[in-house]
Amino acid sequence: MRYLILFFLTTFCIAQDIENVDFKTLSADIVLDQFNQSVSGKVTCEFEVKLSGKTVKIDAVNMNFNKVIVNKKEVNYVADDKQLTFTEGVKTGKNIVSFEYTAFPKQALYFSGKGDNLQIWTQGQGKNTSNWLPSFNDVNEKVIFNLSFTFDKSFYVLTNGKLINKDFESNETKWTYEMKNPMSSYLVALVISKYEKQIIYSNSKVPIELYLDKKDEEKFESTYKYTKEIFDFFEKKIGVDYPWEAYRQAPVKDFLYAGMENTTFTIFSDEFVVDAVGFNDKNYVNVNAHELAHQWFGNLVTAKESKHHWLQEGFATYYALLAEKEVFGDDYFNNELLKMAEQLREASLQDDNPILSDKASTLSLYKKGAWALFVIQSNIGESKFDKAVKNYLKKYQYSTVETDDFLAEIKNVSDYDVDSFKKKWLENAFFDWNEAVSYIKDSNFMNEYIAVRQLETVYFNNKKNNFNALLKEKHLHPIYQEIVYQLKDVPYLDKRELVFQLFDLKDLQAKRTVAESFDLIPKELKPEYEKMFADHSYINRELALYKLWTTFKEDRQKYIDISRSWIGQDYNLRFAHLILKAISNKNDALIYGNTIAELENMTNEVYNITVRQKAIENLLQLNEVSDEVLSSLIDLSVHKKWQAVKFAKDTIRELLKTNEIRNRFERLKAVSSPEISSRIDYFLNE
Repeated sequence: MRYLILFFLTTFCIAQDIENVDFKTLSADIVLDQFNQSVSGKVTCEFEVKLSGKTVKIDAVNMNFNKVIVNKKEVNYVADDKQLTFTEGVKTGKNIVSFEYTAFPKQALYFSGKGDNLQIWTQGQGKNTSNWLPSFNDVNEKVIFNLSFTFDKSFYVLTNGKLINKDFESNETKWTYEMKNPMSSYLVALVISKYEKQIIYSNSKVPIELYLDKKDEEKFESTYKYTKEIFDFFEKKIGVDYPWEAYRQAPVKDFLYAGMENTTFTIFSDEFVVDAVGFNDKNYVNVNAHELAHQWFGNLVTAKESKHHWLQEGFATYYALLAEKEVFGDDYFNNELLKMAEQLREASLQDDNPILSDKASTLSLYKKGAWALFVIQSNIGESKFDKAVKNYLKKYQYSTVETDDFLAEIKNVSDYDVDSFKKKWLENAFFDWNEAVSYIKDSNFMNEYIAVRQLETVYFNNKKNNFNALLKEKHLHPIYQEIVYQLKDVPYLDKRELVFQLFDLKDLQAKRTVAESFDLIPKELKPEYEKMFADHSYINRELALYKLWTTFKEDRQKYIDISRSWIGQDYNLRFAHLILKAISNKNDALIYGNTIAELENMTNEVYNITVRQKAIENLLQLNEVSDEVLSSLIDLSVHKKWQAVKFAKDTIRELLKTNEIRNRFERLKAVSSPEISSRIDYFLNE
C-alpha cells in the first residue's frame, strides 16, 4: 500500500480546480454492511486535465483506501480526514483513476431498524455525499454517476438513474444503475428497504416508480394522488421534457426533511404516507410537486453558489404552487400567495438578509423567491415568462448558473426593468406588502375575502344577512373561517342559525373552525359534534372527541368506548383515546397501568419521531415519567433528526430542575451502557 501518512496537517482542504481538472464519470461497485454500519467499494473515475502537474482532489471524509491506480499504474496518494489527493501518474488529457475504499459514515448515510424493518438511506444536501462515497462537495463539479450495490436479496436497492441489471447471487442481489447525463454529487441517493412497488407512466411515457412499505400497500392511491397530473403539467408548463431517464419516489422513516430531490429519485418522510381520510389533514401533494420541480430547477440547472440558491428553492416553490393551482384551482393559488405574503411581511420586520445573500433565510429563499417569480410573470405575462424559463433551461442544462443568467433571459423576451426588480426583490430584505397584494387584489378570492373582512366592524344584526348569503354559496375555507372569527363574541342564540349552517358545510376546515370556537358544547349541538366522528378528517374526529368528553361528563365512558379501535394519522386518535382513558381511570390501577404501559411503549425506536415525541409529551402531561421515558429522551438527544434532538434536550433540561429526576438519572446512569452513561453525564454536568 503506497499511502503517505500526514503527521502534521497544516493546511485546510482546497476544492478542486475544476477549470483544469474536470471529472466526467464516476462508477462504483458498493457493498453495505448493516451489522457494523459500514460501506466499502471500488470506484473508477474518468477525468480530463488541461495543465500537467495539477494535484487531483476527491472529497472523502474519514475513509480508508487500499490502493490508488492512475492510468493503470499504482501511485502514491494522500488521504486525510476530508480528501483523497494525488499527483503522480496524472497526464494532460484523459485520465482514469480507480481505488478501493471503506468508510464508517457518521452522517449522510443512515442505518435504522433491524430485520424486516431495516432501512438504509442517504441525505446528501447539507450533509455531503463524500461521507459515504468519494465524490465532490463543489456543486459545480457535475459528473455522470453509474452505481452498483450488492445487498440482501429480500430488499429493494434504489439509487439514481435507470436500473439496467440485477445479478442474483445466493442470498444477495447486485443492483446496477446507469445515468446518461451529469449531476452534482449532493444529488446522489441510496435507499435500501422492503417495499411494495407500483409503476405509472406520464403522457410522455416516462416510467414513474412508486414505493411504499409493505404494511402501507393500500395507501398508494391516497399517498401519491395527483402524481401523474403534476408530472404531465410540468412537462407542458416548463416546455422542456423531463431531463432524466426515470423517476422514482420512496418514503423512509425519520427522514431529515419533508423530501429531497435527488436526481431521478425523491426520498421523502413517511409522515406523508396517508390513507384517504388522512389525505384531507396532511398530504404529499405540495412536497411531491416541489421535489419534482427540482428535477429541472436544481438538478438540470444548478445554482453556482449558495448566494443564488433561490434559483432552486424559489423556482421549486413557485412551480409547486402552479401545480397545486392546476389541481385545486385559482382560489387556492391566490390564498396560498396571500398566506406567503403575510408570513413575509411579518418576517421582514426582523430579517435583514435579502434573497441574494449567503445568510438568506429558508422563508426568503423559498417563499419570497416564489413571490419574486410571480411578480415577474405578472409584469411580463405568462407566455413571455414561460419562454424565458424554457430558454434559460435549454441554454444552461447540465451546468451551473447565477441570478443574472436567469434575468438575462427575462430581458431577452421583454422590456421589463430587471435591474430595478433585482434591487427591490432580490437585494432588499424588505417585503413590499402593498405591491404584492396589488398583483392578486383583483382575483375572485381576494374580492370575496376583502368583502368579508370589511364586515368586521359592522354590527352583527347589520351583517347577518350577508353571512347567510355567503354560507349558501361555495367558497374557499378562509371565507368561512373569517365568518366564524366574527361570530366568536356574538351570543349563541343570536348566531344559532349560522352555526348550524356552518356545521352543514362540506368544508372540513370550516367545520373544524366552528367546532373549535366553543369551549363547552351547547347541548343542542351535541349531535353535530358526534357527526364529526364520521368526518373524512382525523383532526376533526380528534377535536370532536376531546370537546364531547370535556363537556358531557356523563357520557365520558361512552366516548372512550367509541374510540377504542381508532388509530388516525401518526396515532393521533389513539393518543386521544389513551389520554382520556387514563384520566377517566386514574383510580383503576389495572386499566390505568395498562394505558400508561402502552404510551411508554410508543416512546421506543420502532415508532417514528412524531409518534415518539407525542407519546413522551402525553406521559409528561399525565406526570408519568418512568425510567423508560428518561431512556427514550436520552436516545432522542443523539438522534439524526435535529428536531428530535432539540425536543429531547429541552425536555431533559427542564426535568433536571427537580432533584427527584436528577437522582433518577444518576441511578439510570449506573446501569446503562458506557455510551448512554456518557450522554447522561453530559446533561448532569451542564
